[in-house]
Amino acid sequence: MTDLNARVNLASRRLGASVAAASDEFFGEKENLLRPEPPGHSPRTFGHKGQLVDGWETRRRRGPGHDWVLVRLGAPGVISQVVVDTAHFTGNFPAACCVEACAAEGYPAPADLLGPSVTWVEIVPRSTLAGDSENCFTVADARRFTHVRLSIYPDGGVARLRMEGEVVPDPRLLAGLPLDLVAQENGGAVEAASDRFYSAPENMIGPGRAAVMGDGWETRRRRDAGHDWVLFRLASAGRISQAIVDTSCFLGNAPAAATLRACDAAATGLGAAEWFDVLPPTPLQPDTRHAFRVDLAGRVPATHVRLEIHPDGGLARLRLFGELTAEGRAGLGLCWFDRLPADHALAVLASECGLAGAPAAELAARRPFERPARLNALLGGGEIPGLGGAADRVRALILGKSGGAPSP
Repeated sequence: MTDLNARVNLASRRLGASVAAASDEFFGEKENLLRPEPPGHSPRTFGHKGQLVDGWETRRRRGPGHDWVLVRLGAPGVISQVVVDTAHFTGNFPAACCVEACAAEGYPAPADLLGPSVTWVEIVPRSTLAGDSENCFTVADARRFTHVRLSIYPDGGVARLRMEGEVVPDPRLLAGLPLDLVAQENGGAVEAASDRFYSAPENMIGPGRAAVMGDGWETRRRRDAGHDWVLFRLASAGRISQAIVDTSCFLGNAPAAATLRACDAAATGLGAAEWFDVLPPTPLQPDTRHAFRVDLAGRVPATHVRLEIHPDGGLARLRLFGELTAEGRAGLGLCWFDRLPADHALAVLASECGLAGAPAAELAARRPFERPARLNALLGGGEIPGLGGAADRVRALILGKSGGAPSP
């Protein structure tokens, strides 16, 4: 069962999110919205403009309109929950908010995002907000977005903004390159963990190096004969060639040893998958970045990895470097293309494949494909008039150069 705590904050500054623009930030800077730590408050701490606040706060509006802020997600993905946190804003929180999202190619400037060529869709309708509270809104839209716009009515302060969901990476940026198969920014995720007492296991697959112990995963002290573990889902099926088990910043609480086991659950599911050793039980040193070459016979592909630490303790980071398999690249491409908003899918087909008009619209409308065989059958079956030579380009774009696996 997937751990409900394992959703990624796509608007995390640590993941690379940024605040691109705002209508106003008179009392509190817009960048405060994405700070990773809980909001703080120091009463009667004043600057030239008034009380210093740990959040985004606009001036009082004396005319029509409302305030807004534009955020570029750290990793594009499917948003399942929006959290608008008004912590410490009591007499100055907004009366209501709404959230819109869009999908854009590349790295557009704010003026481009706010122009007529970008389609914004409402993922949280206008809703009442409570002060000094985490206001949580469920999102039903399963499409992949790159940017969000929070509108507040009419003005006021918001401490933090979180976009919780699942990373959906762009396969064009990953295919054919060595990459960290478990990295959060590439689509890796935590599916379950034995313990989250001190800090979250998702920290281990976050970007960069850990600066302090709190940037990693730490479990409570065990008083039994067991051991702690984390189950990871890789970005897609791949072959692991190097593992890095990093205990940096963990001195008196590093695990005594670690084990890595993997399986390929693409065809059988996790319940019936056969597990194999990536790293046998191996002693660990405190405050050390351990690098291990993985030399599996035949380079067996994997979709999931289970990290076991013995008996407990903490790790700063886990890196699993390798390459996607042809099946893994095809699966990643389908996951990506199936979740693109229609306007983004059409733009990609036009720019990458030279396919536009009715054939492109028909192809986009046939989604989701879910399996390579379904897309291959459509591209080669003559069901979409006008595809012509673009069919091979579409196949390469979505499934990779090999056209993906022949499995159904």
